[in-house]
Amino acid sequence: MPWLDLLSWCLGGAALANAVPHFVSGIMGKPFQSPFAKPPGEGLSSSTVNLLWGFFNLCVGYVLVCRVGDFTLKSTMDAAALGLGILVLGLPMARHFGRFHGGNLSERA
Repeated sequence: MPWLDLLSWCLGGAALANAVPHFVSGIMGKPFQSPFAKPPGEGLSSSTVNLLWGFFNLCVGYVLVCRVGDFTLKSTMDAAALGLGILVLGLPMARHFGRFHGGNLSERA
């Protein structure tokens, strides 16, 4: 199995993880941090911007996972690469966005 396929699936997992909060916030009609806000990643963007950014990430994730190589969830290596991408981006996202939404309980005074 080519390592570039595994890298693509890992990056696809990261894109899919990034799609979730933006897309869901957009559908719920709530503002959320995005790279387009001021300051980037800290200020709030409109629900429309977040929906579009989430949809873009969903498309990128689809291309990287479903159109590169021969991905199958029945393969432990394929699923592990996807899961690693989700986890590697998901953990820093939880810490970063937790600062703004009260999710970092251990940092409360």
